[in-house]
Amino acid sequence: MKKTLLGLTTAAILSFSMAVQAAPIKLKFSHVVAENTPKGQMAIEFKKLVAERLKGKVEVEIYPNGQLFGDNKVLEALLLGDVQLASPSLSKFKKYTKKLQVFDLPFLFDDMAAAERFQSSDAGQALLKSVEKKGLIGLGYMHNGMKQMSASKPLHVPADAKGLKFRIMSSDVLSAQFKAVGATPLKKPYSEVFTLLQTKAIDGQENTWSNIHSKKFYEVQDNITSSDHGLLDYMVVTSAEFWNGLDADVRTELKKALDEAVVLGNKVAAEKSMSDKQAIIDSKRTNVIELSKEERQKWKDAMKPVWKEFEDIVGKDLLAAAIAANKE
Repeated sequence: MKKTLLGLTTAAILSFSMAVQAAPIKLKFSHVVAENTPKGQMAIEFKKLVAERLKGKVEVEIYPNGQLFGDNKVLEALLLGDVQLASPSLSKFKKYTKKLQVFDLPFLFDDMAAAERFQSSDAGQALLKSVEKKGLIGLGYMHNGMKQMSASKPLHVPADAKGLKFRIMSSDVLSAQFKAVGATPLKKPYSEVFTLLQTKAIDGQENTWSNIHSKKFYEVQDNITSSDHGLLDYMVVTSAEFWNGLDADVRTELKKALDEAVVLGNKVAAEKSMSDKQAIIDSKRTNVIELSKEERQKWKDAMKPVWKEFEDIVGKDLLAAAIAANKE
């Protein structure tokens, strides 16, 4: 009888152990935008590819629209194991590394192609590892696009911005950028921007065409200057503890799926940038200003001293590599 019970107990333990081993890994992907955005589409594609290639091994759960965490809290959540994947804007990593502030420098990249070249270079790829000492691992860059300036008055030259209040993300570089043209930068949550503009608590803001369109900022701003003065991109990031704890074959397949999903997301971002700009123009709700070559150079000359201000913080070699990406 004892042997029978022992045999049953052993069998139960083995059965339970096998069930535990067979349970798929839950991968929670938290982000703050809607599912129809480039980032949202990237996350959906990633989930689809993982389901196809790692069925029964990994299950991806997507939490869009800040359902779990905002960008200011998600990195801490990664380190605590509450989520396994996130993609905050590059400006959110200041606490973990100052080098990523290079992406906030105004007029650093002539266009998205230059930004892409830099991010794909050895210097750009090395930046993905700049957060590893803090327990995070960068897996890739996700585009949103180039930023434009909107305001309650037309912005043709830097002097037009003097005295105006602009909402910015929490970034010392962006603060210095607007101070360089005599404006007042105000660090405010993204979720409050529409109301702040509508009530005229602020005079303007900077953002990509897709964000300006999706959040309807163009409906409460009389003017948008097509400036392409800065970059708004994201880093897809995970925790070192989670990533290094995966089997090598699973890790390889996840990275491959993510790389493919990011390519799709970046394609959507490029297409939306063009289509959303045109939709804003067609709405006739705002005045879209196209800068002449000379006008854009005046903005660049006015803001370029910010590069020198942050040169030692981000690193001279890194800054030089980013500048060089414009020449290829």
